[in-house]
Amino acid sequence: MEQIHVLEKAFEEAVQSASSTYELRQIELKYLAKSGELTGLMRGIASLPPDEKPKFGAAVNEARARAQSAYDLRLAQLTEAERSVRFEQDRIDVTLPSRMPRAGREHVLQQTFNKIKRVMGSMGFVYFEGPELEDFKYNFDALNYPPDHPAMDAQDTFYVSDTQVMRTQCTAFQGRLFEQVKPPFRYFTVGRTFRNETVDRTHSHTFHQIDVFMVDEGISMAHLKGTLGAFARQMFGEEVKVRFRPDFFPFVEPGVDYAISTPKLFDGKWVELGGAGLVHPNILERYGIDTEKYSGFAFGLGADRIPMMAYGIDDLRLFLENDKRFLEQFA
Repeated sequence: MEQIHVLEKAFEEAVQSASSTYELRQIELKYLAKSGELTGLMRGIASLPPDEKPKFGAAVNEARARAQSAYDLRLAQLTEAERSVRFEQDRIDVTLPSRMPRAGREHVLQQTFNKIKRVMGSMGFVYFEGPELEDFKYNFDALNYPPDHPAMDAQDTFYVSDTQVMRTQCTAFQGRLFEQVKPPFRYFTVGRTFRNETVDRTHSHTFHQIDVFMVDEGISMAHLKGTLGAFARQMFGEEVKVRFRPDFFPFVEPGVDYAISTPKLFDGKWVELGGAGLVHPNILERYGIDTEKYSGFAFGLGADRIPMMAYGIDDLRLFLENDKRFLEQFA
């Protein structure tokens, strides 16, 4: 019985002197755990006379109960004290200016696409978004490609199946539109295109195109040049000039490549932007459109070229490398 009293007193003194919940936990393990000093007194029952065993066991249990109560009380005190300290340490001065939230920035290409959409929308053109995984018939057949045209070569195109390819040009959206709407109309699209290219400063397997086309009565090359001129002035400034030179594209006749010149860029030198022309009669007839009544124009250009020219970017790969040092310049 004397041993019980000594251990209980030692436990109470240790509990009262504990300065943290961690220290208190160590005291609990020392005295009240399964192998602790106070609990371990029960192992001595076997050596006692039979008539003393009940009295001793009861005394040990009562001492453990008192010790547990003292422990719980001290634990509550220390927990509250530590909580108050943490609260003081973590307290926020609400009168201080808040931290500026971190916000994402639009990619320089997305900024370009948004501007293109505003410009073309202001001229009455409707935006249309076609699929990147395109049917062979829309990517080639519907655009009047001869079977032996170089773009038909599997080496130049990512074939997903015998009938589907990753679109090589956004012009593929024309066939889908002809099936859905009838003239007069004017539409444009902006999107990613794919070709089997060796990646370097000026080439990539993934790039972006703008494609525009319009079908109405009496459409001529004059309408095409006027539209391209208005587009170029909105994108590059009022001083820009547009130049046409004959070229061949299966889906237009006649076909031209067009370039721009402005004192703000490349010392006024002519820079080619893309291809254009009047929609080929074969395409209109394929979709049942009267070529005696209707005609149309189409033009396309590499969208990546616009920010490259505007900001003096000399490497196409920078657009897809996700280097923050590059992208943060266009906030």
